Amino acid sequence: MYSIEPKHEFFVGIDSDGCVFDTMELKHKECFIPNIIKYYELQAISKYAREAAEFVNLYSKSRGINRFPALVEALEWLQKRPEVKARGVDITIPQSLRDWIAAETKLGNPALKTKVAESGDEHLTHALKWSEQVNVTVSEFVHDVPPYPMVRESLQKMAEKADMLVCSATPNEALKAEWSEHDLTQYVTEICGQESGSKKETLSNASQYAKDHCLMIGDAPGDHKAAVANDCLFYPINPGEEEASWQRFHDEAIERFFNGTFAGEYQQKLLDEFDSYLPEQPKWRVDA
Repeated sequence: MYSIEPKHEFFVGIDSDGCVFDTMELKHKECFIPNIIKYYELQAISKYAREAAEFVNLYSKSRGINRFPALVEALEWLQKRPEVKARGVDITIPQSLRDWIAAETKLGNPALKTKVAESGDEHLTHALKWSEQVNVTVSEFVHDVPPYPMVRESLQKMAEKADMLVCSATPNEALKAEWSEHDLTQYVTEICGQESGSKKETLSNASQYAKDHCLMIGDAPGDHKAAVANDCLFYPINPGEEEASWQRFHDEAIERFFNGTFAGEYQQKLLDEFDSYLPEQPKWRVDA
């Protein structure tokens, strides 16, 4: 885990995909989901596989979680769909994958490679092949996607008073490529992706700062949970309303954070609004 050396009075953690960059739809619809269908042989139910994976990764309260738990959750939803059962497709979820996810905190390809080398497990080997191919596809597809309007201006506004960390479940290599492509690395102390540990672990750097001087900016409930676990304030980037969220952050929330009026009623209003954007249950029918 990266440990920051405080240089400013305030600390800000920032998610990347779907928060700073409009890359969530692109990555999942063009990179992750086609590879899930291919590697997990879901061609016969591709429509439902796509719906399940999009729900988990984009349109539910699971939005933004690590790719491996997200894969398992999407397969779990498929197990519950009567349409999948009606087509005679058997969805199996390897126990070894569940066990690795439960035990490992750095849920990335390097840690999975180590586990594969130790165990020789065929299901983990297959999951690694899938994940590696996802990265290849992302490298081919994801470029020329600028940050949302007002992101750069917000980073500039915070730079003189806050130490900033990118706190993401995306692989480090992809993060550094995206932030460098758009010349945003100059504003952050470090870029911490999945190989650096969980968002909760990365945000533990907040313990070095005063109460209410730490903030997490994110677009998913998991970002909020990581913030709460580290006693950080949270500013939500609402899915589908990213431009308006960043405009509000720039125009009013930054100043509230710095002057001590962010916590309490203002933050709660933001959280209540954020909670309304993502459901826990899909619109399509599932069996218990």
